[in-house]
Amino acid sequence: MRNPLRHRRRGVALCAALGLIAAPAAAAAPAVPVLDWQPCDSGFFCATATVPLDQAHPAGATIRLAVIKHPATDPAHRIGSVFFNPGGPGGPGFPGVTLLPPLYAHFPPDLRARFDLVSFDPRGIGQSTALQCFDTIDQEQQLIARRPPGFPVGAAQERTWENIAAALDAACAAHAGPLLAHDTTADVARDMDLLRQAVGDPTMNYIGLSYGSYLGATYANLFPDKVRAITLDGAIDPVAWATGTDGSARRLGTFLRLGSDEAAAAALDTFLDLCGRATTSSCAFSAGSSAATHAKYTALLDRLDRHPVTLAGTTVNGPVGVGLTISGLFYTQRIPNVTTGWPGLATLLQTLWAHTNGDPAPASNTMPAPDGTFQPHANAPYLGREAQLGVVCSDSPYPRNPASYPAQAAFAAARSGVVGPALAWGSEGCSQWPVLAPQRYTGPWNHPTPAPILVVGTTVDPVTPYRDAIAMSRDLANARLLTVHGYGDTALLNHSSCVDTVEDAYFVTGALPAPGTVCEQDQAPFAG
Repeated sequence: MRNPLRHRRRGVALCAALGLIAAPAAAAAPAVPVLDWQPCDSGFFCATATVPLDQAHPAGATIRLAVIKHPATDPAHRIGSVFFNPGGPGGPGFPGVTLLPPLYAHFPPDLRARFDLVSFDPRGIGQSTALQCFDTIDQEQQLIARRPPGFPVGAAQERTWENIAAALDAACAAHAGPLLAHDTTADVARDMDLLRQAVGDPTMNYIGLSYGSYLGATYANLFPDKVRAITLDGAIDPVAWATGTDGSARRLGTFLRLGSDEAAAAALDTFLDLCGRATTSSCAFSAGSSAATHAKYTALLDRLDRHPVTLAGTTVNGPVGVGLTISGLFYTQRIPNVTTGWPGLATLLQTLWAHTNGDPAPASNTMPAPDGTFQPHANAPYLGREAQLGVVCSDSPYPRNPASYPAQAAFAAARSGVVGPALAWGSEGCSQWPVLAPQRYTGPWNHPTPAPILVVGTTVDPVTPYRDAIAMSRDLANARLLTVHGYGDTALLNHSSCVDTVEDAYFVTGALPAPGTVCEQDQAPFAG
C-alpha cells in the first residue's frame, strides 16, 4: 500500500531542493530613529527618538525617547559617541536628560574632548513615554501619602503599607497599558542599540553607573559584537539582580539579593567613624569621637521616633531619617545642583539633632529630596513611583506573598541594623506587580565581546557593594576590574584623577589598567 505521507515528504524535499518553497521571511529590523538635534541647554542639544514599543513587532505601536548630547570639544579628533546612564532605575531623579548637564564636568577630559556625550531618558521614565498608572501624579501622591512615613514599624503599619502597595499595583494593571509588559532592562538595551545606530556609531561606547552597570552588562550580552568600550561603574551582580542564586529571588527582593543593605550599613559606620574623628567645622554632626558619634546617631533616631521633626515641609521620624541618611551617603563631596555630599548630610543630621534637643536650629534647613539625592526635571510630565517598579519588578521574580516582607525586614535588620528594613520594604511594591515581562534578559552573562569591558568598584559603596563589582567582572566573558579605595556610589561622582586617567586611555586607545590596579579618591571625606 502506498504511504501518502512518505510520498508527500519526498515531494516537499524535491520542491525544497529546487528552490520552489520560500524560506521563512526574516523579521524586519526596527527602523533607525531620526534625531533632529535642537539646542536645549548651554552647549547641549536635545532630540526625540521614535522606537517600537516591542522590537519583536517593529511595525506596531511606538514610544518616544528623550535624548540629549554634548558634542566633542575637539571635533577635529572626534572618535564617536559615549552613551551614559546615571543609574536608578526610574525614580524622579535619574533621567539622563536631567543629569547629563550638571554631571558633564565630572567626565574625564579626553573623553569629553574626543567623544560626543549622549544620554537619554529610558522608556517609562522622565521626558520619554511614561509608565503611568494614574490619570494624574496628584492621584498617585495622595495614595502614597497614606503610607507610614519612611517604612512601616509594627503589624498595623505593615498592613497599611501592603494595602497601599496592592492598590498601586492594581492601578498599574488597570491603567498602565501595553508599556507595562515592555519595560525591562533588556527593552532599554534594545532601544540603546537603535540610538547607537541613530548617532552613526558602528559600535557601542558606554558608561553606566550603579543600576546603569546592569544595563551595560545586558547590552553587552544582547549585542556582544557591537562592544567597543564599556565602563560599568558601581557595578552590581547581574545574577543576583536577574534571577538570584539558589532560589533567592523567591525569598528576597532585589536590593537584599544585591547586598545593598549590608553596603549601606558599612557606609553608615564609616561615615560616623570619620565624622567622629573630624572637627565640627568639617563634620557638623561630630560628637568628638567615633564611638560618641555612633551613639549620637542612635539617640537621634530614638528622639525622632518619639518626637518627629518637620523640616522644609517634610516630617522626619526615625524611618524617614534612615532613608535620608542612605540617600546622603551616595556622594562624599558637594556636586553643585545635584547633592551636598557627606558634609551636607552631617549638617542635616545636626539640624535634626538641634530640633529634637531644643537647641537653636542651624541657619541652613536644607532637605534632600525624600526619594533620592537628585531633583526631578520640571519638564517631565509624570514622575511616579511606577517608573522604578516597572523595571525592577519586571526584570526578575519576586516573593509574591506580601506577608513575607516583614520577615525580610527582620532578616535585613538582623544583618544590617537600622538601614536594613528600608531596603527590604523598598521592594514590597513588586509583591503583586501585574507582569513578569516575557522578554526580560536572565543570562547567560558570558557572551564573548571583541573588546574587554572595564568594571569599576569602590570599596565602601553604600548601595552596590564592592563584592558585586567582583562578581560582575567574573560573570562577564572579557572584563577587567579596577578597584577604587574610597567611599560613595561610583567613581565618576566621587572623583578620582587616577580613574580619569584609566578611563581616558581605555576609551581613546582601548588600553586596560594592569590586573589588580587600585585607585585612590582625590579627597577624603571631611578633609576641609
